[in-house]
Amino acid sequence: MKILILNAGSSSIKYQLMDLEDVHHFTLPAFGLVEKIGESMGRITHKTCVNGLNSTIVEESPIPTHTEGMARVVALLTDADKGVIREASEIQGVGHRVLSCGEVYTDPVLIDDQVKAAIREFFPLGPLHNPPNLMGIEVAQRFFPNAPQVAVFDTAFHQTMPPKAFLYAVPYAWYTDYRLRRYGFHGTSHKFITAATAEYLGKPVEQTSLISIHLGNGCSITAVRNGKSVDTSMGVTPLEGLVMGTRSGDLDPAAIEYIMEQTGMNIHDTTNALNKQSGLKGICEVNDMRDVVEAAAGGDQMAEIALQMFTYRIQKYIGAYMAVLPKLDAIVFTAGIGQNSFPVRARICDGLEHLGIRLDIQKNMASADNTREIQQDGAPIQLLVIPTNEELQIALETKQIIDG
Repeated sequence: MKILILNAGSSSIKYQLMDLEDVHHFTLPAFGLVEKIGESMGRITHKTCVNGLNSTIVEESPIPTHTEGMARVVALLTDADKGVIREASEIQGVGHRVLSCGEVYTDPVLIDDQVKAAIREFFPLGPLHNPPNLMGIEVAQRFFPNAPQVAVFDTAFHQTMPPKAFLYAVPYAWYTDYRLRRYGFHGTSHKFITAATAEYLGKPVEQTSLISIHLGNGCSITAVRNGKSVDTSMGVTPLEGLVMGTRSGDLDPAAIEYIMEQTGMNIHDTTNALNKQSGLKGICEVNDMRDVVEAAAGGDQMAEIALQMFTYRIQKYIGAYMAVLPKLDAIVFTAGIGQNSFPVRARICDGLEHLGIRLDIQKNMASADNTREIQQDGAPIQLLVIPTNEELQIALETKQIIDG
């Protein structure tokens, strides 16, 4: 089944065309990124892989709206010389990554007017993501009118959390009247990792418990009990939890009022600073973990402090989640940093031997693209590195809805 996976941002469209049979049998004929939509000069990077031959096309021209951007994507996919399909009607389904629909939808859903209305209703809780997500849906419906469109929500996997985990200790009416609660994010990644871990361990998903650690520019950690999310670090927005590339993570709420009084910033400027100028960037002025690790190794004191803060926060969450899981099959590292940065993994595991976390230094430093174990032989807790694939998870769930 040919499925187009779309992730529309405020000025971008990420896309993948996947020819999918199941989780182990799929190809990726084309993928790319449309960026700088609405700016004076836009850019499209389109990559294809046909019969083992890779090709890259880069275009720069004004892209006034998402409609023009999608038109170029369709043109590239169906190009007579370099296209991977003959016409847009060959696409049998479109899977959309959507940030949140709160508690309204807890599973992927076929998109209709009611679903679009629910996505719009949650604009206030996802102002940076839900509006462009909906825009991407409406644009795709115009270009692929006969293909089923499926919404896969980033928060859905975490809707199994119990009230003791998702509620905040604030007036209960804030939850009932304004939907204020922990929703959690990166759910598509954590769900994929849960299934991949169960398969690797040879256990049914519903009997698998793990701590899933997704570390990229955005970071989150999830406690999974018997295949279901029971707690996660991100909150009503992706700002809560771990130290991230540019996000602060956990913060005393009173600090916001204090810093506003001291600086004269308004609430929007302050929130923007917490989302885009904090985290690693706020401490050492760079947010790419590769640069932070290199700078720390070279003696940069602020980079070292930033690295310590980043890994220490993760250690605290690991301890907390071990406390709420009656059994633990594995701790899993994934996403860009989790999969590729052996120094970060080493720092996270250092000093946790009393919890049964015993890292094998040589295994940890070995490079591989597949699932691998990095714990010492005989250690009570397995430490795994598993590449995540959120687009594949979206495609799988889109196919499931269409087949159903």
